Parts: sequence; structure tokens; C-alpha cells
Amino acid sequence: MVARAKAGMHKKDMLKDHGHVLGLRDINVEIKKGEITVIMGLSGSGKSTLIRHLNRLIDPTAGEVIVNGTDIMKLDRAQLLQLRRTQMSMVFQKFALLPHETVLKNTGMACSVRGEDRVKTDETARKWLARIGLAGAEQMYPHQLSGGMQQRVGLARALTSNSELMLMDEAYSALDPLIRSSMQDLLLELQKDLQKTVVFITHDLDEALKLADHLVILKDGEIVQQGEPQNILLNPADPYIEDFVSDINRARVLRVRSVMETTGTDDDGYEVLEGDENLEQAILRSGGAADKAFAVHSEGKRVGTLRMTDVLKALVPSAARNPTAF
Repeated sequence: MVARAKAGMHKKDMLKDHGHVLGLRDINVEIKKGEITVIMGLSGSGKSTLIRHLNRLIDPTAGEVIVNGTDIMKLDRAQLLQLRRTQMSMVFQKFALLPHETVLKNTGMACSVRGEDRVKTDETARKWLARIGLAGAEQMYPHQLSGGMQQRVGLARALTSNSELMLMDEAYSALDPLIRSSMQDLLLELQKDLQKTVVFITHDLDEALKLADHLVILKDGEIVQQGEPQNILLNPADPYIEDFVSDINRARVLRVRSVMETTGTDDDGYEVLEGDENLEQAILRSGGAADKAFAVHSEGKRVGTLRMTDVLKALVPSAARNPTAF
């Protein structure tokens, strides 16, 4: 089956003709240290299968999984166990809290499994519970918490483990929209300080665009497109990606830095916009004037010029601007 997969047999054909399920094929993703890599796709695209390869909950039929220069496929059972306990943590969609343990003990579980001092573990767990807004809930049990609070415990557990790589498999999918948004904001706030290496799985494009430093889009077990989210939105690789991003509120998602004309010249009297502001803010600042231009700054320096004519073009999906593009 590996030979047929490498030869390009489609997932549906392999299942129909041979009764085998092709989970993933030709996956090559560089997950950069200190960044949030989001892997997204529809149900059945292979995203949860992929994240489970990173800690070998699922072993690939062929290929390598390189973590900090080590091919973890070559690790024996003891070495793999040590890797999971010390270098990786996981936040699950359905929380995976132990119902008979308190919030405090659930939070410190990874440290307890490693045999670390109980007093020190509790101290660290309390610190992270306070950081995520659950101070005072230490002696409660999971059934006494809302879904959002339970997921905060899951996040605190991952942070208490002090692992370098945090795997988040549809971590916020079970939450209602308002709690989900607040959890996304919490993750971004923590990431500014901690700079963890995060792999985040989602089927929600808005969530992916909000969180991702690097976005990977899967379809039928293969990568359709990957890269910086803003670039994917502006330059979809094929009709599948174009359809995927067609209903996005582009004014709220696209950033000034992605549409501006790059320049290092001195300010020329234009009003200043920050590169990370979205196009909606630029439109508001323009007062509806299509001939308006702004000086774009980043970290106090001039980096470009934003013209409202370019903003208006960016708001139209590429397929509409160029119907023959695909």
C-alpha cells in the first residue's frame, strides 16, 4: 500500500479497491520554535491523525518525525516515554481531566508522574491556575466546573508540565463562541510571554487566522497549502483554498502590513497606521476617502505606505478579481 500511496493513488480509490485507509501522504511541515503552527481542515482531512504522529500516539507507515534534531521513530519505549513526559504536553478537545482528582491535582499531574516534589508541584500548579483565572478553584472537582473552566485546567496542566512543545487537538471546539474567543485571547496573551512551540488543530478558519503564525491546510490527508496566514488569504493556491476563504470578513482579518507597499522612506505628512492594525481600522481612519494614503509603522519605524485603492482591491477575493485564475 505504501508504494501505491507514493505513486499517487487517491484516498477514495485505495479504500474502494483495497480496503485500506490512507491517513496522510507527503506531509512535510517545519514547526518553528516559539511559534503557533495551526493545522486545519474539514472533518476527515487528517489533522488529528497528524498531531498524534508528533508524540507517536500513532506511528507513520513510512517517514520520519524529527523533534529537536532527533528522529523519534528511532526511540525505544523508555526514551519515548521520557520524551512525552518532559518535552511534550497535550490539551484535548474533551478536556481529559481525572474526575476523582481535584483541580490542583489534575493541574500538577505531569509533574506528579515524573515523581517531582509534591509541595513544589502544588506551588507551580497554583501559579498557573492563578495566571489563567482559576485562583480559588484548586479544591474543586471537574464536574463542578463549566466547560470553559475545565479547558482552562487542561491548559494550566500543560503549562505546569513546563514542556517545550504543546499539542492542542481541537482544544476549543467544544466551547461556546464567547468562551472560545476568550480562550483564544488567553492563549495569545500567554504566548507573548512564554513563546511556547504550539501545534494547534482546528476546523475553524477564523480561529486559525487569529492564532496562526504558520498555517497548514489539509484535504484528504495531503497538504493543499501552507504558509503565513495573510499570504494564504491573499494568494490562495487553488479553488479549494479559494472556496475555503471566500466567506471570511477580509477587512477584519487582513493586516495593514500585508497590503502596504514596502518602503523605508521618511514620513511625508501621511497619518500613521501600525502594521498590525487590520484593514477595517484603516477604512474607519480614511473616512471613506478612496484617495487617502497612510504611513505604516512597525516598532516606531516607517516600513511602508498604505493606499486605500490597494485596500479596496484586497477586500475582493482573488477569484472575483481574476475569474480565470484557476
